Amino acid sequence: MAFTPSRLLIFGGTGNIGQYITKAILRAKPAFESVTLFTSQKTVDTKVDLLKGWKAAGLQVTVGDVGNPKDVAEAFRATKADTVVSAVGRGAIDVQVDLITLADQSGTVKWFFPSEYGTDIEHNAKSPNEKPHQKKLAVRKHIRDNIKNLKITYLVTGPYFDMWVNQLGEAEEIGGFNVDKKEAVLIEDGEGKIGFCTMKDVGTSLVAALRHPEVSFGKALKVQSFIVTPNQILAEYEKQTGSKFQVKYTPLDKLRMYETELWDKGAPAATAATLRRIWAEGGTLYEKNDNELIGFDKEAESLETAVRRALHGGKD
Repeated sequence: MAFTPSRLLIFGGTGNIGQYITKAILRAKPAFESVTLFTSQKTVDTKVDLLKGWKAAGLQVTVGDVGNPKDVAEAFRATKADTVVSAVGRGAIDVQVDLITLADQSGTVKWFFPSEYGTDIEHNAKSPNEKPHQKKLAVRKHIRDNIKNLKITYLVTGPYFDMWVNQLGEAEEIGGFNVDKKEAVLIEDGEGKIGFCTMKDVGTSLVAALRHPEVSFGKALKVQSFIVTPNQILAEYEKQTGSKFQVKYTPLDKLRMYETELWDKGAPAATAATLRRIWAEGGTLYEKNDNELIGFDKEAESLETAVRRALHGGKD
């Protein structure tokens, strides 16, 4: 009998990308039999309104410490989850080694989505050496070497458009848009194509994958809202604001130099610099993505919609 996910357990569901994933799962039609969020007492205490709204939409909440194997094992037992969606942040990626091991041993969990949203960590020969990829690569190795019972699906989305467009105050040279000042910094000549996913579409595409287990099992699904050049994004910003932007261009070689300097200084922006360099080098491009495979091609948002949302502070 074909597997259909029905009882979902979400980790990291109130974080930056986790909120979009949780919202999409709760809004899915037809609805899943049960959706449970595993979260900390701190989150319960500090995100009261968010959780209240989600509970009204059918979410169940179980409280525990994601770093405590007993709490996690009890969550698997109590929820009888057949599918686990992890959306833990970059700082907690390595926690997934135990999460996945416990899920593998649970007897009920059949399908696991590790927190892979973002850059493709196995895109090309250079990927294994990229500093931001190391924890995710370690999780994949653990899965290959040790996990016997679970079906695994990685959802690879490329850069989140909502974040890519923003300049980092401490490292403006690595790219982004400043709408208030009508300024933009683009890499190289702005003509290098990049495959983006809006944060809303990360959730939408995850639900699409959940609806198509037969083609998603064992795959690193590549999903993209749209593939455009930074110059096309600039043109859309100028069109929607009715203003001309002042544009600066950072050569790729100079970006690589900034990247090295930021890592040497231990600067927080070092990871962003590496990722932006990867994207500018073509690290989001494929002969064909998997949008159509999971039926996401008809739901993906457009550049126009994404820019409009960015200009309205993230609101539709």
